[in-house]
Amino acid sequence: MFLALREMRHSKARYSLIMVIMLLVSFLVLFVTGLARGLAYANISALENMPANYFVVQSDADHTFRRSQLGESELAAARAVAGEAKATPLGVQTSTITAADADVKADITFFAIDMAGMLAPEVTEGAGITNEVQGSAVVDSKLEESGVTIGSTISDQATGMSWTVSGFVKDSSYSHTPVVYINQLDWQAMKQGAVQGGSSDSTDSTDSTDSTGNAPYNVIALKVSSAQASEIAAQQQSVEVITQKQAISSVPGYAAEQNSLLMMIAFLFVIAAVVLAVFFYVITIQKTSQFGILKAMGTKMSYLAWSVVGQVLILSVASLALSLLLTFGMNMGLPDTMPFQLDGQTMILTSLLFIGMSLLGSLISVARVAKVDALEAIGRTGA
Repeated sequence: MFLALREMRHSKARYSLIMVIMLLVSFLVLFVTGLARGLAYANISALENMPANYFVVQSDADHTFRRSQLGESELAAARAVAGEAKATPLGVQTSTITAADADVKADITFFAIDMAGMLAPEVTEGAGITNEVQGSAVVDSKLEESGVTIGSTISDQATGMSWTVSGFVKDSSYSHTPVVYINQLDWQAMKQGAVQGGSSDSTDSTDSTDSTGNAPYNVIALKVSSAQASEIAAQQQSVEVITQKQAISSVPGYAAEQNSLLMMIAFLFVIAAVVLAVFFYVITIQKTSQFGILKAMGTKMSYLAWSVVGQVLILSVASLALSLLLTFGMNMGLPDTMPFQLDGQTMILTSLLFIGMSLLGSLISVARVAKVDALEAIGRTGA
């Protein structure tokens, strides 16, 4: 390490330029990673924040909530295994709403839940709603940015039904749309009214009622062990029990969006490794005679290799630290509407991968140093 530090101190301009390049590349990696995580969270935050770890869906629904349709019989079978408190129905429907006291027309997703059950949202402003009173809703705070306030009346364009906003929740989005939570009474009225009127424009699951006269739900949320989940799936051939991760991956647009961003991030890591490898390889070639002299003096190859790797490690760690500060500073200045999220776990993983790829790129220079012949290098210097 002594040799690496002395050389970096002697050639400040050269290594400063390399560090600037590494800083820009690492900043780009961190920023795109934060953007990918932010977009993912804006897409599936309502599901990610749910306490449920499994979901019951129709077996032919391809794990997609809105394609699934379940009735009271499936709910009773699930509760027989999981218990009533740990198996609760969930209705999902996308629609467009307007607000009577604001110039608002927004795409949203209705979540019909048991307001006394485990899926009840945590209200951050205003008041929650109960299962007994119709006409009230709790909405995601993103609608507040559009002009919706507590006490506003929002109307569903498809059915004409209206709700009074009683409270707001944070970070509750589904397929990049704010979630509007309603109780089961309003869900039944919405679905049965759509059937009677025959005017629903929704492309979600069908609105027919089951044998009990109740409109079906889309899925059943579970909080159970893997053994209980397997038991529920084995009891009924028409349903499938999927994990929360599978449910998230099946949200429309989520997989395509994340795969594209992950490919970009992967290419950035490869580009960082290649750029760094090329720079250090050129520097190593320029120092061939010096390495030859050091070998002739009896310097061990392990010492020379550690000198090259040490320089890469110092530069990558220093540039990464500066890029983290730059990323945090930019995040503070970004508007709230931009989906950017970089938590500690993602940050540590990204940093370790960047350092690992940098060290991997330095191995090309180490291989070049290993091939240097001392006699040939001394002869070339003497000539």
